[in-house]
Amino acid sequence: MSDPVRLVAIRDTPLDVTEVVDALGDDGAGGLTLFIGQVRDHDGGKGVTALDYSAHPSALARLEDVCRRVAAEHDVRGVAAVHRVGPLQIGDLAVVVATTAAHRGDAFAASRDLIDTLKAEVPIWKHQVFDDQSEEWVGTP
Repeated sequence: MSDPVRLVAIRDTPLDVTEVVDALGDDGAGGLTLFIGQVRDHDGGKGVTALDYSAHPSALARLEDVCRRVAAEHDVRGVAAVHRVGPLQIGDLAVVVATTAAHRGDAFAASRDLIDTLKAEVPIWKHQVFDDQSEEWVGTP
């Protein structure tokens, strides 16, 4: 089998779900689990008016490491993760992760692990501005 880590990227351009799904094409995969994180119009009971993601220079290498660990720890055939940086609008896609496996249970478990570990370990930070003019950084150390 080829390298299970098929697509890893951090971009300042809109994300494309089809690119992620296509990267994981595999006739031996019985299940593909996809998670899409998008910008919502509220957080913590406040309306969000602006949002910007920033990434540490090590973020791409850390994201690849997370993908490789997920591939090693789960019985998957493919792994993909793409995160957006820069200013985003309400409804924009912020992150797309997906895994393929021979069976759906493995794909679900791997995708859950992938997004949870990405959020916990990859140094990408969210700056939010709220409708009351307050601001918040999320994910900073």
